[in-house]
Amino acid sequence: MPDHEFFMRAAMREAEIAATYGEVPIGAVVVRDGEIIARGHNMREMWKDPTAHAELIAIREAARVTGGWRLTGCQLYVTLEPCPMCSGSIIMSRVDEVYIGAMDPKGGAVGSKINLVESDAWNHRPTVVHGVLAEECGAMLKDFFRKLRRK
Repeated sequence: MPDHEFFMRAAMREAEIAATYGEVPIGAVVVRDGEIIARGHNMREMWKDPTAHAELIAIREAARVTGGWRLTGCQLYVTLEPCPMCSGSIIMSRVDEVYIGAMDPKGGAVGSKINLVESDAWNHRPTVVHGVLAEECGAMLKDFFRKLRRK
């Protein structure tokens, strides 16, 4: 049985790295066969790239590691509910399972605003688990924005 908290904490470490660059602290890891095969954290500001979300960076790296775009047999752990762009990438990459920390009521596309990932409209529908270390993941974001507002 996978240790969901262990993998979410790895995603949280990625989020901490993002924060050191002044990025919104969101992190993600891709797991296959019980091992982390890819990591990502927000890099939008540093790379000046609107697609440089933690999930997309981790998914791209996982595809490189596996040698193919189909990530069947993989799980994605992400500290914040994915946006529509990332949700689309999760569907298209065929990730089997998605574990989400905090929900995103402003832009989430896995249950908050809309639910793209758990829709029957697509040819792939991953299993989704919400709330893995949700309070800790949410606290990271709240602390980041609190400090940002003070500046």
